[in-house]
Amino acid sequence: MKAAYINAPGPADTLIFGDLPQPQPRPGEVLVRVRAVSVNPIDTYVRAGIVKMNLPLPFIVGCDLAGVVEAVGTEAKRFKPGDRVWCSNQGLFGRQGTFAEFACVEERWLNAIPTKVRDEDAATVALVGITAHLGLFAKARLQAGETVFVNGGAGGVGSMVVQLAKAAGARVIATAGSDERVAKCRTFGADLALNHRTQDVAAAVKEFAPAGVNVFWETQREPDFDKAVPLLAPRGRYVLMAGREARPVFPVGPFYVKDCSLHGFAMFNATPDEQRPCADDLNRWLAEGKVRANIDRVLPLSEAAAAHRLQEESTLQKSGALAGKIVLKP
Repeated sequence: MKAAYINAPGPADTLIFGDLPQPQPRPGEVLVRVRAVSVNPIDTYVRAGIVKMNLPLPFIVGCDLAGVVEAVGTEAKRFKPGDRVWCSNQGLFGRQGTFAEFACVEERWLNAIPTKVRDEDAATVALVGITAHLGLFAKARLQAGETVFVNGGAGGVGSMVVQLAKAAGARVIATAGSDERVAKCRTFGADLALNHRTQDVAAAVKEFAPAGVNVFWETQREPDFDKAVPLLAPRGRYVLMAGREARPVFPVGPFYVKDCSLHGFAMFNATPDEQRPCADDLNRWLAEGKVRANIDRVLPLSEAAAAHRLQEESTLQKSGALAGKIVLKP
């Protein structure tokens, strides 16, 4: 089968697109014919060795997939050949990744794709959708009627936070770095969308939510707590999910006197049982049209190395090259 893989951690140019043996499902696994995968920043960190993982070599990169069940191993009982499925959390902790024509996945990580939902959309919302759901509901305990601020609402995770918060009945403020991306935030349902380069965000937020925001979602790798904490309402919740090397100054006094709380998490620490309620909600909202995939571009799997370079330019170098996810198709 064709696959995008590495023989050792390194830069994007070490990604090889070539032939590897087709895997066979072990007990409890499902063989999936891959129809779409999406690129995530964590994929590039693992490939580069920035995030240390136990990598079986050669190592196929990628966390997310959507596809069709080709065969099932013994003890796998939830799916049958022909079923359409999606998943995330592959390519981590010793598991092979998804950037291939076929992938063997433990069935506990798999979810059915709703009728009429495209493979590209299912693959796109996988990791970012589960991330948004865990942060909003398991961590921040978002309630209908509350106000959510998304610092970066046009990107992969940010756009899902906007949509899931709206689906749950919250009011949403989102920021972006260009007028085009501000408009994109509005298409995802933001009640107030602001250009942080040209507008006074603090003044606009205080006018929209005089009591402050209940949940502040940070997508940026280097948060500015001095700007963010004053925007929080009493008992506000601040969600962190990026910035491994960040060491920002934190205004302890203004934070604790308002009874605020800080919630950091990484979605790949969540178990399959913890992720399944997220997937169930995502499937329902996708089917109902309340959530849609934020796809920047679709490329062939053979361009995996170029896709990784583009993702790194956007994430690490802040090039602004992407306003959504890259989807690859075998």
